Order: sequence, then C-alpha cells, then structure tokens
Amino acid sequence: MTPLNESTIEHHAIALFKEMGYTYAFGPDIGPDSDHPERADYENPLLLERLSTAIHRLNPEAPKDIREEALRQVQAIAVGGLMTENSLFQQMLVEGVRVAFMVDGEERGSIVRLLDYDHPEKNDFLVVNQYTVIHDRVNRRADLVVFLNGLPLGLFELKNMVDANATIRKAWNQLQTYQADIPNLMAYNAVLAISDGLKAAVGCLGAPYERFLPWKTIDGQELMQGGDDPLRFLIHGVFEPSRFLDLIRYFIAFSDDGRTLSKKIAAYHQFHAAQKALLTTLAAAGMGGDRRGGVVWHTQGSGKSLTMLFFAGMLIQHPALENPTILMLTDRTNLDTQLFDTFAAGKQLLRQDPQQADSVSDLRELLQRASGGVLFSTIQKFQKDRNDALTAHPVLSDRKNIIVMVDEAQRSQYEILDGYAANLRAALPNATFVAFTGTPLELDDRDTRVVFGDYIDIYDIQRAVEDGATVPIYYESRLVRLNLPEDQRPVIDSTFEEITEDDEQENRERLKTRWAQLEALVGAPKRVEQIAADLLEHWEKRKSILSGKAMIVAMSRRIAVELYDAIIALRPDWHNEDDAQGGIKVVMTGSASDPIEWKPHIRSKAGNEAIADRLKDPEDPLEMVIVRDMWLTGFDAPALNTLYVDKPMRGHTLMQAIARVNRVFTNKSGGLVVDYIGIAQDLKNAIATYTRSGGKGNPAETVQEAIKVLLEKLDICRSIFHGLDYQDYLTGDGSEKVATLRKATEFILSQELTEDGLKRRFRNATSGLKKAATLAAGDDIVERCRTEIVFFLSVRATLDKTSEAESLVEEQEYAIRQLIDQSIAPEGVVDLYAVAGLPKSEISLLSDTFIHQIEAMPEKNLALEMLRRLLQDTVRKEGKGNLIQSKAFSEKLEEALRKYHNRSVDTVEVMQELIELAKALQALDQRHAALGLSKDEAAFYDALATNDSAVQAMGDEALKIIAKEVADTVRQNTRIDWSIREQARAHLRRMVKRVLRKHGYPPDMQEGAVNMVIEQAEGLVG
Repeated sequence: MTPLNESTIEHHAIALFKEMGYTYAFGPDIGPDSDHPERADYENPLLLERLSTAIHRLNPEAPKDIREEALRQVQAIAVGGLMTENSLFQQMLVEGVRVAFMVDGEERGSIVRLLDYDHPEKNDFLVVNQYTVIHDRVNRRADLVVFLNGLPLGLFELKNMVDANATIRKAWNQLQTYQADIPNLMAYNAVLAISDGLKAAVGCLGAPYERFLPWKTIDGQELMQGGDDPLRFLIHGVFEPSRFLDLIRYFIAFSDDGRTLSKKIAAYHQFHAAQKALLTTLAAAGMGGDRRGGVVWHTQGSGKSLTMLFFAGMLIQHPALENPTILMLTDRTNLDTQLFDTFAAGKQLLRQDPQQADSVSDLRELLQRASGGVLFSTIQKFQKDRNDALTAHPVLSDRKNIIVMVDEAQRSQYEILDGYAANLRAALPNATFVAFTGTPLELDDRDTRVVFGDYIDIYDIQRAVEDGATVPIYYESRLVRLNLPEDQRPVIDSTFEEITEDDEQENRERLKTRWAQLEALVGAPKRVEQIAADLLEHWEKRKSILSGKAMIVAMSRRIAVELYDAIIALRPDWHNEDDAQGGIKVVMTGSASDPIEWKPHIRSKAGNEAIADRLKDPEDPLEMVIVRDMWLTGFDAPALNTLYVDKPMRGHTLMQAIARVNRVFTNKSGGLVVDYIGIAQDLKNAIATYTRSGGKGNPAETVQEAIKVLLEKLDICRSIFHGLDYQDYLTGDGSEKVATLRKATEFILSQELTEDGLKRRFRNATSGLKKAATLAAGDDIVERCRTEIVFFLSVRATLDKTSEAESLVEEQEYAIRQLIDQSIAPEGVVDLYAVAGLPKSEISLLSDTFIHQIEAMPEKNLALEMLRRLLQDTVRKEGKGNLIQSKAFSEKLEEALRKYHNRSVDTVEVMQELIELAKALQALDQRHAALGLSKDEAAFYDALATNDSAVQAMGDEALKIIAKEVADTVRQNTRIDWSIREQARAHLRRMVKRVLRKHGYPPDMQEGAVNMVIEQAEGLVG
C-alpha cells in the first residue's frame, strides 16, 4: 500500500489539471540534459520554443524581426525590484508587448500578443512538476508550475497532508523563500497557490499569509461544502482555461501609492461578483434594457472597493460598450477621495488615469466627452441652477455607454438626497446604474431598488469570516450615564445622521431642543473626563495582551477636542504638536470660523493622509485617533482592533462604523466595539435588518460570548491539573514560577500514557483559551485570571517545544509574548532549557555535559521528552550524511519508544536506553576518523559493508579503498537535478559499477551495492 506523502498530493493536482485538458510534463524530462529538452539552461524559467511558437501563432501578420524583438523584451524584464518586474510583465501579458520600429525615418509601433484571451483553445496549457530553477547558484525545485504559452504563470507549493509538520503555512514560507532565491521565476508569476490536501488557498506575490484565501466555488453558483476537496475547487475554479485567462486579464491589480508598489488578486467572491455585474450591466444597457444593473452587497472589509476596480476594468475593455464612460459616485467627499485613491493607485488595470471633479462646472465639462474616462464625483454636484430652481437639470450626455457606479447607496441617503437622484437621472437619461453596498438594503427600501434594481450578488459576514476575508467583531458595553431622565432623552433618528461635521454648527442651532441638548449632555466636562480615564484604563489592559491601534468616535468636533485634552492630561507624553510624533491625534474637518483652540487639529488633506499612514503602520507609536465622521466609512487600517463609540449611530451608518475593526491582520482574532453611549438597541435593530435581508452571521457578538468560552476553557485546564499545586506560579518569584512550570509540564507528560488524549485535550483547551483571552482583553475577568491564563499558555508552549508536532504556530507564540509574565521570560518566549533547569546556552546533544545534565534532571518525563525530540532531530539530520547509520539508530529509537508506550519499560529504564543511544551517536560522530576516512567516505563504506558476505570476501581495508574511490566518483558525477534525471542516474550507476569491478567486488553482490551507493548519494548531494 502506497503511503500518503507530498508526491501523492502532487499527482492528485496533476490529475485535476489533466481533467481540464492541460498537457503534463515531468520537469526533468524537459530539462537541459534530458532526451527532449525544452530549456537551454536552468537559469531561464521560460519554455522558449513554446513561447516563440505561440507568438507566431497569435501574431501571424507580424514580421519575424518584430516577433523576435517581442520575445527578447519578455526575457529582458530585469528592471530592478521583483514587484516592479512583475508589474511590467503583467502589463505585457494583458496589453501585449509594444515593439517600436522605424519606417522611412518615422517611428512606428506594433503590439505583439502573448495570450489569446477570447479563444482559450488557441493557447498552450501545460502543467509541470518538479521544475528546477537556478539563480545566483541557488537551486530551487518548484512542486508544480502552470505554463501558458511557455510562460510560468502559476506556481503551487504542496505539503504532505498526513505530516503534522508539513503545514500550509510552511508552504507559504516556501513561497517567500522562492521570492528571495529565484526571482527570475517569480517575476513571471501571476497566481500562487498552497495546499496540504486538507486546505488549499490562492494568493499572489507579496501577499501575507492572511491574504492567501480558499477558492470556494467553481462556477460561482455552488459553494464548497464540508467534505468537498478544496484542491479540486481551487484548481478547477481558478485554472480552468477560460477562467484563468479572465483572472489574468481583469482580476490582478498593482497598486502604486507613490511609496509602495503592491499586487492584489481577486478572491473568489470578487471574481464572480464582477462577472455577474458585467452580465447584468450589459443586459441593462442593451436594447430594451431598463438601465438598472443591480446591487452588489459585499460585507464591509471584504474588499468592495477592489471589486469595483475589477468591475470597472472589465467594463472598459468590453467591446459591446464601445469605450464607455464610468462615473463613480459617493455621497461624501471623504468617500469620494478614498475610492478615487484606490482607483488612481490601480490605474494600470483601467489603462487610464481616473479624474476627480472639483466642482459642478468641472463635472459638467468632464461629462461632455464623446467617450471613455473614469470620473469621480459626489452626488451633491448634480445640483440645479440656484437661480432657477423650477427648471429641470440640463442633460449632460444622452449616451447609452455611460455606467454610473454608486458606492453605499442606501435608502437613507436617497431619502435625503432625493433631489440629487432626480437630477442625476435627468442629466444622464440613458446611463446604466449599478450599486455597491457593504450593508443590506432594508426590505421596504423601494427608492434604491427603483434606481438600481435587485441584488446581483451577496457576500455576507458569515462567509467573510469563514473564508478569512474579515475577522469577527465583538461588542462590550461600558456605558457612562447621561444626567437626564429616560423620558426626557432625545429620540435618535435619521435627523441625527443628517448632521455631519461639516454642518453641525448650523444644525446645532436649528435643532437645539434635540441634537444640541444631547450633545451638551454627552460632552459635559465631568462625563468627558470619566470616559477619558475609563478608556485609558481599558486600553492599557488590552494593550498588555495584544498590540494594535484604537479609534474613538465622538459625537461632535467640540467633544473630540475636549476628549483629546482630557486624555493627554492623563497621558501627557502622548501629546505632540508635530503630526509625525505623538500617541494620539484628532482627525476632523474645519473652517475659518472654528474656535482657535481647534486649529491644531485641523489639517490639509496631505496632513490627514500622513496621520492615516501612521495609523496603518503597526510599528508607529501613534496608538489612537479621535474622529467625528471622517474615516468611519471606506477607511482601511488593518491594525485597528478597538473602536470606542460615544456617538449615537444606527442602521447602515453604525454597521459601517463598527466594520473599521474587522480587517484581517496578523495575529488578530477579532475586533472589539466598546459602547459608551448606548448603541446596543440600535445594533440589535441593525442586526435584525441584516438578517431579514438574507445575510448570515452576526455583525457583532458580545464580549460575554468570549468570556463564556474563556471560563469554560479555564475550567477544563484547571480540571486537567487537578491534584497539582501550581500556587507558586501564581504568587511566587521568577525562580518559583520556572520550577512550577517544569513541574506542571512533567505532570502532563507523566499522565499521557494513562489518560487517553490528555495532551490533546490540553492543547485544544489552551487554543480556545488564548483566543478568548485576546478577544476579551480589558475585561475584569481576564485581569483577575491573567496570571493563571499565562501559566496554562506557558505550559502549552513548553509542551509544544518538547514535541515534534509544530502545533505552537506563530499566533500562539504571539499570545505568549503578549501575556507572559516578564519575570519568567523578559523576551516573551518560553525557554525550554530554562524550564528543564538546564543552562541557557548552546548545548550539543553529542556532548558529555548535556548527557550528564539530562541524567540528573528530577523530572524524568520532561527529560524523556526533551531527549526523544533531540535524538529524533539529530538522527534525521544525520540521515542525509549516513543513511545506513541513520536507519539503524532510527530503528533502535523506535523500538525503545515502542517498549515504553507498551509499558514494557518505565520512564527511568527508557531514559537509560535513550542516553545509551545518545552516547552511541556521540561516538559515531568521531568514528570516521578512526577508520581513516572522511564523513562522506565513511557513509559509502557503510553502504558497501551492509552485505556481510562482501565484507568477508573483500576485507575491511579493501572496502575502505573502494569507499574512497566511490565517494570521489559521486562528487565528480552529480550535478543539479541528477537524482531525478534517469540519464544522469544511469551514468552514475555505470561509473560506480566500473569502480566495483575494478576492485573485484563480488559480481553477484554488485547490484545491491550500487543501489545502496545511489541511495546514499541522494542523501549527500540531493
């Protein structure tokens, strides 16, 4: 029976590609030294003959010298910087290679296509496994490379599904190594994929691990269910020829903000939403269409702006729309700017620079164009002449190929802005309207449906969290009372939402019996001071457990400024007039009539952008920002994990605000919304609307849910340690804590044989404990139990460091670093040697000192676990150097452990056996010198001496001579990839046989000896 391994997953993937009509080749079979080479060398990752043939096939009208120049340009993309090179190649891939030439002294240009996007069957689809690439003498072998017309556009890194150490994160780590070691291959990559058979994820160059996401549908209709094969969904969903071509053409964007060039690739929900939106838009804009393209509802934080960018790119390139004009509309200036910045940074996909209308007249002028253009405006710019209010808004264009894309088009906006909506229709009577929203339309929202139509695609919170596109949000109530009887409190309704920070002063006077009354109560000096003190205390507790940033939402600009003053009175070191310094900032709009004390907080657009950059940088000392309206929609700062709310909000405005903390970020389990004003009922109403609209998943769980889990997991951990006194850890000094940690680890290990799965139960409990403690950070219960939580997580870390299984993954180590008591480990990392009571220094397993220290340890189970792991690691490393000795030691180690697990021997007895093994390994390290051989020569000596008859027939000295010559022969006849090229292997076999015959090695034993030599050579040379 063939065991499951990495190769099994590899061949399964190849079979899936074959199902879609891909041809297949084994990397070594098309290598430079093969019988049918497709490569001249290992440095060039392209299959040039296939590429040249495709260029000729797709560009038959192009002269030979033009085609050859295009081929040369594709190979010469080394312009400095991997991402820059990849961006340049992507442009060639989508737009074609631009070749300049002279005709009668005039420069002309020609476009040479590399792919045929409209006819997939005209392209050459190939999948290759074990594909070796060399760069600067570094040799790497990719598991699976997907070629289109000889171009290596797809790359898979696969891991063994039954190996606990071969995680999908390890696969991602390997891709990072490739980016550093073989940029000559990665510069041509479009799509990266990782899988261990149980999980599969897709991403792109430069994407963090958290942005490698599953592909959960093949056709955009049926979603992957439990039990389905994730690798099948990924390969068929992404690499089916027509879909793969669409992905390359429309769904890869490079974002250049002037500081950093980054690459983004669509997730499955973005890919299929844009495809669906294109179909409905074409139907709506066509003959007999109703000009309503529909509504895309993708929950906040799931990449809605990027979906809009991909969709716009598809519209621009579609021939049926004849170079359309795309008008992007928002209802707020800050949203307009944020969306414009996204499109401006991704202009390569649009093939043009977007333009932003600065005024009503500017907008009207921009819409007079005959075709083309990506324009940005707020809906307020569609206003009639103030001097002639009775006259209809003028028609600005009656073209049918104008597509209006509206961001966040909910009823509340259209109710208020009904006149603008009517003006918009009058100005562009034949335009087609498509809406994108992060929150659902209410069931009775007829206005929005009249303008846009019904839902095209829904991507709700449940799917976003399950896919890892967003993190869950938790709610915590910390109400600070308003000094007003319940029956006298103002009713919070849409009027409050109407008041933005740009016009709050005017409305404050108009609504002084309602908004102004509440604003005065909320901003009462004593209440502001109370919130400042509580907020800082809460934040300090959260900060001690997890790093990140916070945002405070104030009801008015006045309150924002006064809350800032109250906070810096308690934290004076946070104040700094320099925007590039300081721990807290206020971000708000301003005018010439504002009070003088507000001026330090009012900045230019560039000033606010600089603060935004600081907030987005997890290493920057800026910890908090205070806002009123700005940054509550469309603003992405993944490091934000806490939102403090002291402003009445409801409906989609509330949903958009709380989504500021749902962005994915390293080691971020969830976001937290802290309520100071009483938004609980409004949140419940928003959730009810969300559910009625068909959305699944809770927009905001309560922190009590996390507390419930924390207490449950804490009880499990306590029950596991029943009978062990760990009080010294909770109350003792550093030395007592370390001693207790050692005792606790020994306690778990000593019971592992008698209680089935105890270690597994403990691991599961501490995983849940860590996550719950992170989410509930700042709660009093977490504070009361902090030291005990640290204790259990520290025991878990110690166990994982004594275990082969790499279950203490990065986020768990992160939790330890955040929670660990500084008296135990100032660096925040559990030191296994310190726990075991051994000196913290570089200790070699193969030393007398270490063996004596292990023997002297009183905690025999902990000593056994350490010795077992270190022995296994050492034997594994020795395996490549000396296969025969490694096998012998592995068998002895397995036999000793088998007897222990069968209880044939006790802990002390098995410890003695392992110590004897360690001593034997120590002796082996010097054995080659006693034989008069090098380590490599001794390895081949052992390979030749496995046959006792040969030893008797030849004698020991003769075998040493043969071993030396065999070692020399192997060194001279092994080059890159020799071990997987049959031709090279056959040549080495012949050379080894020649040496054996020369020295009279028994003929009937030669075949076995040659096999052992080749196997040993593979370990030594690779």
